[in-house]
Amino acid sequence: MKLSDRLQLIADEIIAGETMADIGTDHGFLPLYLMESGICPHVIMADISKGSLAKADENCRLAGPGKTYDLRLGDGIDVLKDGEVDVVVIAGMGGLLIRDILDWNVKKSRSIKRYIFQPRNKAGALRYWLYLNGFDIEKESLVREGKYICEILTVRTAEDVKRNAEYTADFDYPDRLLEWRGPLTEEYLRSKLELENNIYQNILKKSKNPEREGVKAKSRVEKIRHLLSELEK
Repeated sequence: MKLSDRLQLIADEIIAGETMADIGTDHGFLPLYLMESGICPHVIMADISKGSLAKADENCRLAGPGKTYDLRLGDGIDVLKDGEVDVVVIAGMGGLLIRDILDWNVKKSRSIKRYIFQPRNKAGALRYWLYLNGFDIEKESLVREGKYICEILTVRTAEDVKRNAEYTADFDYPDRLLEWRGPLTEEYLRSKLELENNIYQNILKKSKNPEREGVKAKSRVEKIRHLLSELEK
């Protein structure tokens, strides 16, 4: 089975021998690949949608007639027992939804050793929640999918401590993006700079109090410019 570049990059973050669960599995391509390739001895395919899980079930029957696969209908990681698998993948959802899935049962979320997230948007809000709740981002990767550049976060559950921090532009555009720089880093940052600058300019034009309301937008623009300047060194 050949995966898309996005799913292949996620698969490459899985360590051989790990058990895994794919939350929001849709067609089930990723866990099927990991199982067929012998990377994962056991995979769980989970989805809240009966239709999506039916597609995964059909692909399982095509891939391995007569084999038994672990498919579960349910919401988020509620389908799992505490610590049931080594790594959980949640890909293709918004960052706020991923955050809410984790926040629904923090004890269960912390029982999983590792996560691989691919938020469609609001990655900063997800990073912020992870930091506050004692999860460490080990790696940040970028991959192209059509006209989009997707962010992939490899995360390890760390100490069970509550951290304090103000939400700043550092969560939206962390320095780690340069630590793990690749061929897409500059393009990604320049596209985000255009987006954030447009937001900032609209605030300046339309707001009755642009200095106050534009502070956060301006800080994001400045952070991206800083990262681009560091990238050029």
